[in-house]
Amino acid sequence: MFKEFKAFIARGNVLDLAVAVIIGAAFGKIVTSLTDDVIMPVIGKIFGGLDFSSYFVVLGKVPEALAGSSDYAALKKAGVPVFGYGAFITAAVNFVILAFIIFMLIRAVSKLMPKPDEAAAAPEAAEVALLREIRDELKKKSV
Repeated sequence: MFKEFKAFIARGNVLDLAVAVIIGAAFGKIVTSLTDDVIMPVIGKIFGGLDFSSYFVVLGKVPEALAGSSDYAALKKAGVPVFGYGAFITAAVNFVILAFIIFMLIRAVSKLMPKPDEAAAAPEAAEVALLREIRDELKKKSV
């Protein structure tokens, strides 16, 4: 069983997937920081507030200790039902940025990678040339 597991782990696809997950998680943190710390404050400033994620609507009763509070995290932690559309918009922008960056990376990599037809044609052309040289040498020796 250990040998089978070792063979499974040693496969290229599993290792590639593990690396992709680790890099993806780190990349996701970078994009989250870009969204939360750079882009959303600018969007928030345009729409009249510095912290866009603090846009919400209170849907239930607020405890007296938090009456008049505009702290989304504190209200949510206290169990107050809130409609946090600002946090949702922040997450949606985060997703769009991440999807766009992944699209650009895949596009760049696909331009760098040889197309299957080109990759297959190159060895075939080399083989044909080599076979012609062999044929010509055999003709010279037989004459």
